[in-house]
Amino acid sequence: MRKFIAVLALCSSALVQAEAYPAKPIHLIVPFPPGGGNDTVARAIAQELGPDLGQPMVIDNRPGAGGSVGAELAAKAPPDGYTLFLAGVGSHAVNPNLHARLGYDPVKDFAPITLLASAPSVLVVNPAVPARTIAQFTAYARANPGKLNYASNGNGSAAQLAAAMYEYMAGVKMVHVPYKGIAPAMTDLMSGEVQLMFGTIVALVPHIQAGKLRPLAVTSRQRSALLPDVPTLAESGLPDYQAGSWYGIMAPAGTPPAVIERLHDAIVKALRQPAVAKRLAAEGAVVIGSTPEEFGTHIKAEVARVGNVVRAAGIHIE
Repeated sequence: MRKFIAVLALCSSALVQAEAYPAKPIHLIVPFPPGGGNDTVARAIAQELGPDLGQPMVIDNRPGAGGSVGAELAAKAPPDGYTLFLAGVGSHAVNPNLHARLGYDPVKDFAPITLLASAPSVLVVNPAVPARTIAQFTAYARANPGKLNYASNGNGSAAQLAAAMYEYMAGVKMVHVPYKGIAPAMTDLMSGEVQLMFGTIVALVPHIQAGKLRPLAVTSRQRSALLPDVPTLAESGLPDYQAGSWYGIMAPAGTPPAVIERLHDAIVKALRQPAVAKRLAAEGAVVIGSTPEEFGTHIKAEVARVGNVVRAAGIHIE
């Protein structure tokens, strides 16, 4: 009887704690510097969540190692709902397939809450490249193996993965030039030091509109509302091609289900707010708002998909 009473008391205590959640500010770890797409998405959500949860959501930027630094920190945080993580293709699909030793497991060490949104990339070239369509570019690249240089914002980045996937599927060979961030990569791309790049649409649209870069194709299955006249790679001869970024919120594994449910409901509600939808659309993102189970399935599928690309294309950290 005493054992039964103890268990009952423990369950009651957990229920009270869940009902009282949150009782203090929530920290959302963003594994990239302020100002980028990840940071913008995180702040758009956090701004709406504060009033609903009754506690502020504090953005904690922890850049480094393509998202691994922040991911490891989040994985080792107490599973109490007060430390969350903004996951993406880098931290939860690319890095696990490129690093034999990570400080976290993308599946076992996290509790999925919701997949927020996805955002395609766009393939752009320097205007000096003699190609105005992806078909012309592929023909040009095949005729000049190893002579085209593509920029990325770092080894193991989503940009490198997108380019490597194109190389593999189109049967071309290019040279990867990694940079420490998107800004220096775009500078060299516009000056002609490198010839092409797969990058986020929002970062590249101003330079496209100014005529400094030429867009050839977007990486999603559907065209982007920000570049409606630019075809997808899938409709341009590579039907199986799909790449880009996605954003989701996770908690450390072991976070109580009632807390996960509370957070999920609040975050999805925030995603439905017109101001949030408008801000994410301005980033070229498509709002999703999945269930925790759907997000968990997505993570596993992404780890497998990216692993296939990494192995087939022979991608490695240089």
